[in-house]
Amino acid sequence: MKRFIHSIAIVGLISLTSFAPVTSRACTGITVNPEDGSVIFGRTLEFAQDLQSNLIIVPRNHAFVGTAPGNRQGLQWNTKYGMVGMNAFGLPVIADGINEKGLHVGIFYFPDYAGFQDVSEQEISRTISPVEVPLYLLGNCATVAEVAENIKQIKVGKTVMEELGGIPPFHYIATDASGNSIVLEYVDGKLNQFPNPLGVFTNSPTFDWHMTNLGNYVNLLTNNVSKIEIKKQTIKGLGQGSGMLGLPGDFTPPSRFVRAVAFSASAFPVPTARAGVLQVFHILNQFDIPKGAARGDEHGKVTADYTLWTAVSDLKNLHYYFRTYDDSTIKMINLNCIDLNAAGIKTISIQGDQPILDLSGCAR
Repeated sequence: MKRFIHSIAIVGLISLTSFAPVTSRACTGITVNPEDGSVIFGRTLEFAQDLQSNLIIVPRNHAFVGTAPGNRQGLQWNTKYGMVGMNAFGLPVIADGINEKGLHVGIFYFPDYAGFQDVSEQEISRTISPVEVPLYLLGNCATVAEVAENIKQIKVGKTVMEELGGIPPFHYIATDASGNSIVLEYVDGKLNQFPNPLGVFTNSPTFDWHMTNLGNYVNLLTNNVSKIEIKKQTIKGLGQGSGMLGLPGDFTPPSRFVRAVAFSASAFPVPTARAGVLQVFHILNQFDIPKGAARGDEHGKVTADYTLWTAVSDLKNLHYYFRTYDDSTIKMINLNCIDLNAAGIKTISIQGDQPILDLSGCAR
């Protein structure tokens, strides 16, 4: 009997791994609010290929030229505020970052729903590409309110990103040092803005759909349900955690959104920003994807999303923390201690392997 069950399990696993669904780019973001008034936003970055990210420091008054459709020159601007964040493919762009005013902006994948704006010839001069949105907002805005106004003054065109093989399907989250948060989504050429009071973010579908979907999980509790009575029969729970019974555990964006709300909202309050940073890293452990667990099929080739890096922003103290797939050591850069009037962009490598500390005391 055991051999039969084992064989069935193997057949089921082969069937699942043989059918490769489309890759989803499974990023997850959460927010916690320590008792000292700080605001901590953290997110994972998943992709099926190495984005070759490194940390970049962009100074004040740095000149940028946006990219309009057809690879034409778009909006020209100089950064008002300095910033730090993760780039991709060695480009002078920011996928996730924080500026000197405590504003955070991050890119999240938004497949099948993202639809950027049509741009007329007269609008080329105020157009940027989807990947340049965080760079523009961090350079020009100090608060979420300013983000909401500034994003309406520009056009985000259907610009091809060669490194990703097409027009990248992005949407965005912005959070400021007061705790205000907003989601920016371009759908069918229209900009939609949603306040984000929970500070949670994932991927497709649209943000308002995710908020509606939370109504399917109003039964979730933080307290354990030890037993119930059914027709005079006592049914006991099988250990701790029954209050969260039914919480979805897969890697799809809707399931991760629900889990992110559940874990961030149920976390005990912590007293300090430092404790909040560590708490966010602990919560995001629940969303860490190892290579091979979330597979897809792109052009007949099996791919697998995995957590390239995790970043946490302390928006009050202006600290930017990160760890990578290859090195779980938490590292930090303090915006208060770097030169934001430098002559150009500075790049700091995030590459390296996880150190393992030998405590055995053996002679080498």
